[in-house]
Amino acid sequence: MITAATSQVRASSGERSLEEVSTIEGELYVKDAHKSFGVTKALNGVSFRAHFGEIHAIVGGNGCGKSTLAKVVSGVTSVDKGKVSVLGHAPRSPAEARALGVATVFQEVMVAEEASIAENLFAGSDGLWSRKISTREKLTQARVLMRELTGTDIDPERLAAGLSLGVKAWIAIGRALLCRPKVLILDESSAALDFDSTERLFGKMRELRDRGAAVLIVTHRIAELVRISDRATVMRDGRNVGVLQKSEITEKNLLGLMTGRNESHNASGAKAAVVAGGQAVLRTTDMQVWPNAENVNFELRKGEIVGVTGLEGHGQDAFVRILAGVAAAERSFPTVQDSTSSRRVEIRSLEEAKKRGIAFVSGDRKREGILPNMSIFENLLIAMYGSYSRGGKVGLINWSELSGIFDYEVERLSIKTGPKTNLITSLSGGNQQKVLIGRAFATQPKILVLNDPARGIDAGAKQELYRHLRDFVAEGNSVVYMSSELEEFIGLCPRVVVFRHGSIFDTFVGDEVEPVGILEGMFGQSRSAGSSAHRRSAGVRTAAGHHSPSDSSVGTHRR
Repeated sequence: MITAATSQVRASSGERSLEEVSTIEGELYVKDAHKSFGVTKALNGVSFRAHFGEIHAIVGGNGCGKSTLAKVVSGVTSVDKGKVSVLGHAPRSPAEARALGVATVFQEVMVAEEASIAENLFAGSDGLWSRKISTREKLTQARVLMRELTGTDIDPERLAAGLSLGVKAWIAIGRALLCRPKVLILDESSAALDFDSTERLFGKMRELRDRGAAVLIVTHRIAELVRISDRATVMRDGRNVGVLQKSEITEKNLLGLMTGRNESHNASGAKAAVVAGGQAVLRTTDMQVWPNAENVNFELRKGEIVGVTGLEGHGQDAFVRILAGVAAAERSFPTVQDSTSSRRVEIRSLEEAKKRGIAFVSGDRKREGILPNMSIFENLLIAMYGSYSRGGKVGLINWSELSGIFDYEVERLSIKTGPKTNLITSLSGGNQQKVLIGRAFATQPKILVLNDPARGIDAGAKQELYRHLRDFVAEGNSVVYMSSELEEFIGLCPRVVVFRHGSIFDTFVGDEVEPVGILEGMFGQSRSAGSSAHRRSAGVRTAAGHHSPSDSSVGTHRR
């Protein structure tokens, strides 16, 4: 294994030491940086250096200081101690960083919902009393850029509020690219993108690198950084614990440094057990997700984890939201078995879903997850207040019991948190996501509907989540798990359904659950005739020839 000692920047290998960096023009570095937020030490003596003309990954577990390091370089926050240098200057504000040529795309997708795509892309580009380019030219550039980034034609005057999370992520990335940055920092920017979109992002990153820019990526997607990175700095507990060269960037080496142990995320090679038969706890019958899309016939069985995936904009996100009562289908409703009778009950709302034991976790925590003005404690347990009060709606809440539940969920999900009275926004993005997962578990649901739940959490935390989900279904509960990261399904989901054009295009069961086949299905490649017959016998029809509604072309792959 590459150890911290052997993987640190070494003069013997032709690389310069941190002490030499300050005298060399064109370097980007952080030296012995410390940064605390209250009692939390986000950076604890971290040293980091990147070269221009390289793609450099910053990787580590949740709360290790990755995003704080990105914010220090971006001028968003200053260090308590240490030195920061970007082209010989220490940016003290985002404006100063931009003037130096630094553009940052942060983990939380930042768009103005009531502004148009073009207005979002060019936000901050004009002076107070002057415009650099005309409105017509902005619209033209916005149309060309968004077509290049998304692969589809999108009206640049369309409001951001109605767009998918993936397209909003492209707007944030496009805004940074329009600056023609010398330093581009991407903080989990691919988390909201599907496979096809990520490939286009990689192309843009390589273009910038080849033009001499420094591209810094903060990511938890190990498979991605192995492919794209020229070097990788690994962080743990606010410190850098190793720097890996291109040939050294492997999953084994990365996880070994991140955890302090030499292990792989799927070292056991375990396969998820297929659930044969069993009670259908959640079902859709001739349900239509979009107008003119094929009907969706789907069953979730007791004790089963079903994976759901598809290219961005093909309806899988809408499908899981319908299952959880968050959104309504074009036709029909999901049904669950009534606990007191043999009849099935329709899920027409989020309230009905909660009443029937369905809990929902969204990967878009900023929009439909966290309550930013409330504490960590309140965010995790607010759904429990009604169940732990005495004397009805105006009764007293049993804080003692709730505190016990809070401590239990924080411990079992390994949430790195300071005082529970701190605002939820004091936590890293990954730990905020863990709080949302803990909120769902705390309600003791029978069915979990998870919409990209592992977005922004590190590899070790993902493994812990998978273990909790296996324990959850072993108790007779069920899970719908939507993700664009195909590796997440391996060993976790015995069945995966692929959405295309608003309906189920293909279903993979048992040994068929492997990334290559699923990816082919996402791009509309049918399997053998035997497999097609299997799909039809399973009550799943393909969506060939059918199109999503007027806005569904956003994010749809075209060849």
